Amino acid sequence: MNTTHVPKKLYFGVWVALLILLFATWAAAELNLGVFNNVVALGIAFAKMALVLLFFMHVKYEKRLTWVFVAAGFIWLVIMFGYILGDYLTRSTSPNLLKVY
Repeated sequence: MNTTHVPKKLYFGVWVALLILLFATWAAAELNLGVFNNVVALGIAFAKMALVLLFFMHVKYEKRLTWVFVAAGFIWLVIMFGYILGDYLTRSTSPNLLKVY
């Protein structure tokens, strides 16, 4: 098993970046950005996810096969979001459908 030595400075830098993104999440929640609130929140969440995935889970230093499985996980996530969004967008908002007979 090959292990890659990652300097502690890099871990500290990623940790600082995650803290900055944490405060950016808080600041974005306090601001009223209208329809862009979700876009900003998802962008920050994606950046945090990428940092954790690449550095703390060591995917950055792994072989191509690991990258294939990571990509497959994201493709599966997109498929699941597609199903959820499709279900949500095709539901009726008619109050008559909510009655129980």
